[in-house]
Amino acid sequence: MTIQKKGRMKNLTAGRPPTIRNPKSISRRATKALINSHHLLEKKKAQAISKGDRLAEAAIDTEITALGGIEKYQQASLQGQRLDRGGDSSHVLVEWLKPTDPSLSSSTETRLKMLEVGALSTTNACSRSEVFEVERIDLNSQSDGIIQQDFMKRPLPKDDSERFDIISLSLVLNFVPDAMGRGAMLLRTLDFLKQPDMNGSSRPPDLFPSLFMVLPAPCIANSRYMNESHMELIMNTLGYVKARSKTTQRLVYYLWVRTSAIQSPLTTFRKTELRSGHSRNNFAVVLRGSSE
Repeated sequence: MTIQKKGRMKNLTAGRPPTIRNPKSISRRATKALINSHHLLEKKKAQAISKGDRLAEAAIDTEITALGGIEKYQQASLQGQRLDRGGDSSHVLVEWLKPTDPSLSSSTETRLKMLEVGALSTTNACSRSEVFEVERIDLNSQSDGIIQQDFMKRPLPKDDSERFDIISLSLVLNFVPDAMGRGAMLLRTLDFLKQPDMNGSSRPPDLFPSLFMVLPAPCIANSRYMNESHMELIMNTLGYVKARSKTTQRLVYYLWVRTSAIQSPLTTFRKTELRSGHSRNNFAVVLRGSSE
């Protein structure tokens, strides 16, 4: 009697979302290399598009596909969120909120409204905390509970009921391929946050409305065009004040609280060299002033 061997389950592309899949683990070095390569190619693609170079754009698309496309990039990002890799970045925000826990409530009527841009998982620390009512969006959603949407094309709120107490941009701003686009994204957060004096009784006034932002540490510590004080100056111009920050070897975390209206007229921030040296990266944020 012939015994048939059981066939192996189809891997990855069989159709289940990354948050449910249990893909083979890859090393931290390989994860970092894949993410960095994807970021670099996306930047080159944006440059090709801006120049109208369709041949270069097509060639770069081929390279991105060879790396596994956005799906492989998201898998690598999820790999980095595993507990044995340090956990997801939102646990820092939850830790920051612990001293204010008595002011917060898990009641569905008073939960803080959060917009999570670039969401990869529905089970991160913020989602499990029961403090937030989370709306999750991503350019290429592969999971139920995450809306496929471009934040820069999201319809503007009709009224305050469609605005949020907090927006999360965790490892999102650095993925925007150009400095002007990053400035536009920061500016756009103001359209979706509640005003500082609205519904103050339902949230701790010293921490909300706010923007939770996470960046690779080199974006601040080793950029030719950015440093801590310059980032703070840009954010202050937009009406934000730094309430919390934390820097590790790999990441920098911020909680920016919206305390005032945007500066009028809006100051222009150009791509100006702040540090010299061949080893610097080119991370920058450009804001167009009111006169431009």
